[in-house]
Amino acid sequence: MDKKSLIVPDFLSHYYEAADGPFRNLSDMPNAEAEAVLEQIRKGGQGRFAGQRTSDYLAVRRGLEARVRELFIAKGGQPLRERPHYLVLGACAWLIDWYPAGRELRIPLSEFNGRIVSFTYGDTFPAMRYQDGKPTRGQVYSLAELPGLVEQYGLPQGWNAEGKLGPDRYIEVQVWADEPLRPYLSMPIH
Repeated sequence: MDKKSLIVPDFLSHYYEAADGPFRNLSDMPNAEAEAVLEQIRKGGQGRFAGQRTSDYLAVRRGLEARVRELFIAKGGQPLRERPHYLVLGACAWLIDWYPAGRELRIPLSEFNGRIVSFTYGDTFPAMRYQDGKPTRGQVYSLAELPGLVEQYGLPQGWNAEGKLGPDRYIEVQVWADEPLRPYLSMPIH
């Protein structure tokens, strides 16, 4: 692992479709509405990664979000939302390609209080579901644990940028409050 992958980035990134704007979250919608939006994406293709998601995606996602929240609370986290906003530690160029007109929003890590931010090593889905024996599976990390996590395992976007070494492509960040994101929640759609 090269030294560059051991530096903890000082910013978080959020990737989104320009036409939708940032922090539009299916989990915030009622089930029927979220399913309708997801089905529209599936049928239209729209060049989105989300178009590949299975029919049970939302049920599985909500179950995983509840599990991550529970584990975060067990570590002393104080989430203010039932469902998180999603970001990535540092940058991950691969994610912008999930969208036809992808955008990246960077926010300094220093804007986030450790009581409302958690991390999984990789996307929540593989981090919580894969059974490959990696010690990071099924784990949620706090902001205080982040330097040790990066020191021990590196940044996936550094050692697995192409995705050829498994499903871990980035460290996912779950933000469990609206307040630090409020300036971005009402950003105009481009």
